[in-house]
Amino acid sequence: MKQRTGIRMRTGTRRGTKAAVAAGLAVAAVATVGGCSFARPRVVVPSYYPPPTPTPTGYGSAPSYEPTYSPSPTQETYDPDGRSDVTGRGCEFSNSLRQFTYTVTIRNPSSTDTFSYDMAINWMKARPADGNAYGLHERSIVVRPGDTETYTAKYTVNQSSIGQFWFTCQVTRAHKTRM
Repeated sequence: MKQRTGIRMRTGTRRGTKAAVAAGLAVAAVATVGGCSFARPRVVVPSYYPPPTPTPTGYGSAPSYEPTYSPSPTQETYDPDGRSDVTGRGCEFSNSLRQFTYTVTIRNPSSTDTFSYDMAINWMKARPADGNAYGLHERSIVVRPGDTETYTAKYTVNQSSIGQFWFTCQVTRAHKTRM
């Protein structure tokens, strides 16, 4: 005995054509509802292009048609804390002169700006390092673009005799300002 499934199949091309048309209409409806359209984009073509200006690249070579660009002017940014521009050497104390000295070198990394550096050098107690200072030297110094300035910071102690002590030299401030 043969069983029927209840689905009737039709043969021929008519059903296939109807399905293709229905699928196409469904896609068009979805595209139209979704905001898409199948209209052809309008392209406006200028009627005249100026000829490129050749730039010679060398004897006997073909001219180059590469565009040239000029950079927009930009101002260098800087950190007002200029301690990274400062190095020091020769942290010393002269017992006969009762004087601290420290040679400081300031290098202005800018290629365009002149800076004034407001400097503070401290000679700090090292053993025990309790944050106390033996002396302080302050100075403002102007450094032109790309230049380096070196000077020796000094501080004289008012005591007539100083025993043995430990100290360090620190650049505690190097605030820089554009001139």
